[in-house]
Amino acid sequence: MDAAVQAAIDAANNNDPAAFLACFTEDGVVDDWGREFRGPELIGQWSDNEFIGKQVSLDVTEVDTRDGETMVTAQVGGNGFNGPSHFSFTVDGDKVSRMTIRA
Repeated sequence: MDAAVQAAIDAANNNDPAAFLACFTEDGVVDDWGREFRGPELIGQWSDNEFIGKQVSLDVTEVDTRDGETMVTAQVGGNGFNGPSHFSFTVDGDKVSRMTIRA
């Protein structure tokens, strides 16, 4: 798994919002089922309300890398959404430029 993707997953599992935000490029995007949050302020607000703020846990069950994207299947736990989910990550250099979440 790409180091930037692993860092983002580790930060989420450690419930560390600062480390999670540090994984993204300055203009990074989280696309959560079609709702886009761009930049550290909006990603941070989203995460506080729906991701790390809900004590998310990601139990990775599958990783596939193709066409410059890393697709991660994970069982999501915590105090928000629970269940299987798919995350796709685009990396720019050593940071995540886009994280897309789908069922």
